[in-house]
Amino acid sequence: MNLSLQVVPLARIHQVWPLVKDFLAEAMKWSGEDYTIDQAKALLAQGSWVLLVATDEQNVIHGAGSVEFLNMPNHRVAFITAIGGKGIVNEDIYEQLCMVLKGYGATKIQCAARDSAAKLYEDVGFKKKHTILEVTL
Repeated sequence: MNLSLQVVPLARIHQVWPLVKDFLAEAMKWSGEDYTIDQAKALLAQGSWVLLVATDEQNVIHGAGSVEFLNMPNHRVAFITAIGGKGIVNEDIYEQLCMVLKGYGATKIQCAARDSAAKLYEDVGFKKKHTILEVTL
């Protein structure tokens, strides 16, 4: 199946939300309570995050992701805040993702991932940078 990666325009977030909510909610289970699904919707609707969807030839959505841009001293980082769906992490979608994010001025892509997801992302070109540890105070 050929999938195309598309950016959802800000004006269409609320129309597309019912179609992507479950994909993002699945990813949010692993966020360690950094975000709730309602907060993700608000950040997308405000334009703080960008919503991406992977669609087939009939425009059926097979997965969705959200991205936040961080301006660091040496790079503009596209940080993937959530990604969910089946069969959407592959070389073709990765190449499309790179092109889309470069269009937003990104010079690097980063994400936080559990070990099983990290292996999948390494298969398309991501490299482990560091491990994130956490404690709640």
